[in-house]
Amino acid sequence: MSVESVFPRLEPLLPRVSKPVQYVGGELNATVKDWDSAAVRWALMYPDAYEVGLPNQGVMILYEVLNEMPDVLAERTYAVWPDLEKLMREHGVPQFTVDGHRPLGAFDVLGVSFSTELGYTNMLTALDLAGIPLHAADRTVEHPVVLAGGHAAFNPEPIADFIDAAVLGDGEEAVGEITDIIRQWKAQGRPGGRDELLTRLAETGTVYIPRFYDVSYREDGHIDAVTPNRDRVPATVAKRTTMDLDAWPYPKQPLVPLAESVHERMSVEIFRGCTRGCRFCQAGMITRPVRERSIEGIGAMIQTGLEASGFEEVGLLSLSSADHSEIGEITKQLADRYEGTNTGLSLPSTRVDAFNIDLANELSRNGRRSGLTFAPEGGSERIRRVINKMVSEEDLIKTVSAAYANGWRQVKLYFMCGLPTETDEDVLQIAEMAKNVIRAGREASGRRDIRCTISIGGFVPKPHTPFQWAAQCDPDTVDSRLRKLREAVNSDRDRSLGRNIGMRYHDGKPSLIEGLLSRGDRRVGRVIERVWRDGGRFDGWSEHFSYDRWVSAAAAELEPLRVSLDWYTTRERDEAEILPWDHLDSGLDKEWLWDDWQDALDAREQDDCRWTPCFDCGVCPAMGTDIEIGPTGRKLLPISPVGVGSPTRNPALTGQ
Repeated sequence: MSVESVFPRLEPLLPRVSKPVQYVGGELNATVKDWDSAAVRWALMYPDAYEVGLPNQGVMILYEVLNEMPDVLAERTYAVWPDLEKLMREHGVPQFTVDGHRPLGAFDVLGVSFSTELGYTNMLTALDLAGIPLHAADRTVEHPVVLAGGHAAFNPEPIADFIDAAVLGDGEEAVGEITDIIRQWKAQGRPGGRDELLTRLAETGTVYIPRFYDVSYREDGHIDAVTPNRDRVPATVAKRTTMDLDAWPYPKQPLVPLAESVHERMSVEIFRGCTRGCRFCQAGMITRPVRERSIEGIGAMIQTGLEASGFEEVGLLSLSSADHSEIGEITKQLADRYEGTNTGLSLPSTRVDAFNIDLANELSRNGRRSGLTFAPEGGSERIRRVINKMVSEEDLIKTVSAAYANGWRQVKLYFMCGLPTETDEDVLQIAEMAKNVIRAGREASGRRDIRCTISIGGFVPKPHTPFQWAAQCDPDTVDSRLRKLREAVNSDRDRSLGRNIGMRYHDGKPSLIEGLLSRGDRRVGRVIERVWRDGGRFDGWSEHFSYDRWVSAAAAELEPLRVSLDWYTTRERDEAEILPWDHLDSGLDKEWLWDDWQDALDAREQDDCRWTPCFDCGVCPAMGTDIEIGPTGRKLLPISPVGVGSPTRNPALTGQ
């Protein structure tokens, strides 16, 4: 039967909350399908505010993929701000989707995409507002399957009590397979209830059902074993890998936000995966192998997306976009295609050693020239060898000098603090690097108004990386090093340089909590729940995050179990330890990761396997895949003249 919209109850509350437009839906390219004609119904959640969640590529892609299926319906929901949460509780309004304003509890699946672990408390708020039991064990056949995805799903153990299932890796094909299983189960009359549905999902070998695995612990707190408790359940669960990106040209019709969002642009993923081997980078490790989208595929996606959305900027996305084997041709031919229009191009992620001025000039050919951003990550040559970020200061200075000489005035540099083996001196060298950038810029441009901003984040060891065994740096040490760095930037002897250097950084406390959630096991779930019950919301936002709340909850919940916050974070693991995610297969060989960790401790670099012989990380044979890159040598076809008002219409070309 049809499910009624909750909007009549919601609408009177909206004048009383901040940014009410984020809750009304109706964005350009949004979809509202008939409820009764759908056999399977998905609610897709990004567990953060609308302004952060709407531009998320993962949710946008799955939303479109699912809604293209004739008998499937997908709607979106985001975390509601505390002001609306309070009113919803007072007036009995459940968590709703922004498309049809339908209650979350009515859907078959609630898919939650986690880019960061700090969204866990927001998921609990949504479940509670929706009337869905917090604990998976308490749900019945009438409740949605709560399914986690995204990068954080590669270790879903801290939220194992709250989710029914998790999918590792790419979602485009996974959601279709899951939909088929649910459709068939419902058509058969839901045989065996919720348990049978979850068993069928587990049998795919690529959907993880936490309740079907028992975890035992040793006296010292370490995991003793993780074992399936059902006959039809595999011992390990593998990630999904979508190989032919050109076959999945999504989003075709990008969502255009009604309220201000963090990214006001259309984004096209030009390739997926990375083989640079940066040891701190979970995204680069878990998305292997590299799969490039073809130049024709990229061109078609951009043309279609611009005409459907009206955006004036196109972001060419990947983990390191300038590494695409045809990036020069892509940027040149796109710049040719859109010259004279209002369409700008950007590379949000650029490596120093893959960047050149010709590339930058193509990107800024339409007259827009924003600042350049690079990520050396470490201040010293030694620490960059440890993290396998093979960028020399000489390369950086050459690159920024050329940029300043060609008219750029602003460069932003990203670094991390708290890296394995790091010393005070490694961090203080960030100041010297920034000053050398200013010196080089002044010399190259002949101007004094050269700016450099250094942005520094706290390092968090992540699962499925060589640093998964590393001890996390404690917040006091991180904060001490950042204070010393600020003093070095502003030192008296270099005051004329320091005035042109901006410094942005976060203190070490949120990073430590992220570390607890990143490498935690199921025992951490009770900490998350206690924090949430104590009012924890929007932990990724500094104005809402409470370090003291997390520390006190961890002490109360973990110490009776003979573990602690420090045990999960600042403790180094040894090779024999069973890690909470060892039964979740990212394709990476654990022995290879350990060897790379030893290389890191010895400050030994490893090359990019795209251009060198295979290093046996394990992904390609384990996943039955291979690196897929060009160059193809193909060209973008000219686009035909388009209608008046189109963002791709060039009057000079059409003669109108």
